[in-house]
Amino acid sequence: MSTEAIDPVMEAAQKTSWRLDTANGSMAPRSALDVLVDLNDKVSTGRVGEYQPVPLGFTPMDKTIGTGLRAGELLLIGGAQGTGKTTMALQMARNVASGGQANVLYLCFEHDEQYLLNRLIAMESALAHLPHKTGAIKIQDVRKEILGSWVADGGGMAQLANNPRLRPSLDRIARYGQNLFLLRGSQTASTVDNIRELVRQHRILSGDRRLLVVVDYLQKVPVIPESPTEAEKVTYVVNGLKDVALSEDVPMIAIVAADKEGLKASRLRNHHLRGSSAINYEADIILILNEKYHIVAKVNIEFNPYQAQRFRDWVIISVEKNRGGQDNVDLEFEKHFEFSCFDPNGRTVQEKLIEERLYND
Repeated sequence: MSTEAIDPVMEAAQKTSWRLDTANGSMAPRSALDVLVDLNDKVSTGRVGEYQPVPLGFTPMDKTIGTGLRAGELLLIGGAQGTGKTTMALQMARNVASGGQANVLYLCFEHDEQYLLNRLIAMESALAHLPHKTGAIKIQDVRKEILGSWVADGGGMAQLANNPRLRPSLDRIARYGQNLFLLRGSQTASTVDNIRELVRQHRILSGDRRLLVVVDYLQKVPVIPESPTEAEKVTYVVNGLKDVALSEDVPMIAIVAADKEGLKASRLRNHHLRGSSAINYEADIILILNEKYHIVAKVNIEFNPYQAQRFRDWVIISVEKNRGGQDNVDLEFEKHFEFSCFDPNGRTVQEKLIEERLYND
């Protein structure tokens, strides 16, 4: 589109301003032509980050969701305890930060920054060698190695980099560490409004560098004053996180806990996410994690006990909702939880899976 065709529109837009300012905020409708002018300006100046998806580093998940997560999108990760929700979210954060396409803010209510760093150290030690794990450090051994570094130096000014088992992981983390920000969640400070303000401060400090926000987990985000019910609280939080994603042009990932029925179900589905039906409406993408051993149809294992044991090593990630592409896709990834990671090279599930509705009829 030529500049000559747009300039008269710009002049007309400047002559009229349809706007309502209130104590609770402003409303300013924009004509489609105004939006078109803005888009043309972004393209002409190279500001097209919102059109470039951020790959999450899991194959073939990225391909399924449209090569990655886009600005304004909210991706939810649900699953029962022990299925690897935090492991997957932290690995996604690590992948994005190490890819260099965006900074990442990982807000965690369950663990402090040092614990997350320990998991990253174990993760890096394994990812460098997969599918083999020779030389990898188990998560429970990371603390021992850190303490051992101090003891080996006689309690003096120990340097972690001097530890030969830790150094390879530390070197890899050092390459992207400036892109990954870890923050322990607070039940007083980590509100939706303050998350929004952090995103805005990042934009000022980083010179418009893209940012991915990860919230671990959604039901822990405080609402002040406290909502009367959990459903109202979750509705407020999920609406707020989606609004932050849209208004601040950031992709957002949030972990979501399962409800009591979901924990008892033969297969966890998106309607088992705890708190409010708003979760399913507001999310652009919903990933549900299930242990493969628990949801594979019995016909796949009744004649092959060895195969059944192999299924215990895999987690199935079901793309239950995907506004930008295909949903009802079941992918599987091998878990290496002793090293706090998944093998990022997954595959489509070939076996028949149970469907929870068959058990409810």
